[in-house]
Amino acid sequence: MLFLINSDVMVLLGLLSALLFVMGLKGLAHPKTARRGNLFAMLGMGVAVATAMMVPQVGAYLWIIAGLALGAVIGIPMARKTPLTALPQLVAAFHSFIGLAATLVAVGMYLRQMTFNALDGGTAAEMGIGAAIGMITFTGSVVAALKLQGVIGGKPWGWSGRHFLNLGLALALVLAMLLFIMQLTFLPLFAIVIISAILGVTLVAAIGGADMPVVVSMLNSYSGWAAAATGFMLEQPVLIMTGALVGASGAILSYIMCKAMNRSFLSVIMGGFGAEPTTAGAEAGPAMSVKEAGADDAAYMISNAARVIIVPGYGMAVAQAQHAVKELYVLLEEKGIATEFAIHPVAGRMPGHMNVLLAEADIPYDSVHELEDINPRFKETDVVLVLGANDVVNPAAQTSPGSPIYGMPVLEAWKAQQVYVVKRSHRPGYAGVDNPLFGMENCALVLGDAKAIVESLVTALKAS
Repeated sequence: MLFLINSDVMVLLGLLSALLFVMGLKGLAHPKTARRGNLFAMLGMGVAVATAMMVPQVGAYLWIIAGLALGAVIGIPMARKTPLTALPQLVAAFHSFIGLAATLVAVGMYLRQMTFNALDGGTAAEMGIGAAIGMITFTGSVVAALKLQGVIGGKPWGWSGRHFLNLGLALALVLAMLLFIMQLTFLPLFAIVIISAILGVTLVAAIGGADMPVVVSMLNSYSGWAAAATGFMLEQPVLIMTGALVGASGAILSYIMCKAMNRSFLSVIMGGFGAEPTTAGAEAGPAMSVKEAGADDAAYMISNAARVIIVPGYGMAVAQAQHAVKELYVLLEEKGIATEFAIHPVAGRMPGHMNVLLAEADIPYDSVHELEDINPRFKETDVVLVLGANDVVNPAAQTSPGSPIYGMPVLEAWKAQQVYVVKRSHRPGYAGVDNPLFGMENCALVLGDAKAIVESLVTALKAS
């Protein structure tokens, strides 16, 4: 048996772990300190795990070590082999594991407490809440991961009466919770698990692809609260603090992202409650006449530009073009062409997706700018190069009240002298909304794989 610690030492170690997590969150606030923030968070988790294993209640370590080993065997290859394009769905999958773990802990604690006839109403409430949040997180995260992976469509699953269904499920969940607290029997707990599983599906399925980054952030918050509930069940202060930090930070991030997308925070939590059905593309008006250009045409305009802004999107991630983009950036800087990157808060499929890709390619942080900073500069820009982005540069967000993205702050790329949009096809973006930018006089589409197009630009610019 490992050496044990008393309660005072455990509290001190718990505070140390929480402090390291706070420092980790602070580090993640900026790309320059993100790596250090990750290290702090990893160290904090190591302290938390070690502390949990040294409490007197732990009498055998075989299953704990086996679980840690199994998790490492599964997690390490997943992290190493998963491409950055699949990072959002991987994060969603991790959230589902946390939710499932919370539910299993609740059921396991119930069976253990009933064996020793030690279950009371307060403990039952903790179990019920942990199982409910955990199962909503599990099934909701699975649906989100499948949407992000493209296994199921990104459009919201809207159906008549879904709000009444969700309300009915919520009331049934409360009733099952009360019965479980009063009766302390397994059937109400089983009902909590089943109802929560259905509710997780109905809530997330009703949210469209345009809001998926917010959903991923929200599920992160849910997973934190599920972990906190597990901490109460296991009487582990470290787990309570850790879960509360994750839950609170995830909720704050979700709120910030909702503001950035002009979405109602309450609507996202309640599965798009109150959202009116819209027809994709209805805001685009008459059929657009879209111009196309080749990589050589774009290279000629870029070579004669004084300022260029690159707008990365999910298409860049899919093509894994970030390293080719770095080569283009270096080449433009060597030619004396001021080059910057414009990042939308929800570009890609999860918060910070584009920042991660650009950082992986060692693009200087000082050249990467958020929406509020870069938008005033578009009107002073000669060429904007949009790489696989669509919804985040859609002027319909400002001009078409009937659009599903109306009111969402967007990158005002159309204000530049010339815009080249690199896309695989004429199809709309993930939100399924047509983009009037493509029909504007100063815009041309460069059709093809983002990596191949950028490499062609580099070759043409070197030859110019």
